[in-house]
Amino acid sequence: MIALSDSSLMSPQEYLDWEEQQPLKYEYMNGEVFAMAGGTLAHTAIALNLASTLKNHLRGKPCQPYMADAKLGISQQGPFYYPDVMVTCDRRDRQEQKIVYHPCFIAEVLSPSTEGKDRGIKFRNYRRIDTFREYALISADTMLVEIYRLNEQGKWELTTYSPPENDTSPEEIDIHLTSVDLHFPLSLLYEDVVLVDS
Repeated sequence: MIALSDSSLMSPQEYLDWEEQQPLKYEYMNGEVFAMAGGTLAHTAIALNLASTLKNHLRGKPCQPYMADAKLGISQQGPFYYPDVMVTCDRRDRQEQKIVYHPCFIAEVLSPSTEGKDRGIKFRNYRRIDTFREYALISADTMLVEIYRLNEQGKWELTTYSPPENDTSPEEIDIHLTSVDLHFPLSLLYEDVVLVDS
């Protein structure tokens, strides 16, 4: 993300009205807007692999996956983000036309310019959503997925999936997205992806 400018701060409604007129997407936090930077081919392919897997799994169920063009609102007052992939199973979101407010799952594909925000301020803000249960951070450079899950005690637990750490092949590493009860191999996320460190 790139900060647009340090001109006067916008209200949430001013941002929503203004962004509709823009050719680019902008995220919004604390009155400031940030232009969304373009991703790499690996970034796009990983997000598409995950979104298409979710779409196939959720077909006919009361859940809807979305990709990067779908806006997420932490509240009516913001912040507003564009996660790489998210799923909502909440009936309230079915009535919305432009913004998802009640996701259960969010995934971000990491890049050097966004990783700090994805791990930090975004994750802190995502945790303010009462329906949010699972957060995936996916590396675009190496086969590595970190998933944070909200346990029954209200604590976020981390599980890491990578061939070196799990001492097995990517095809044998089973990722279970508990928020939507989906199992798939790690290798599926990286199908047709050329990794930097390979």
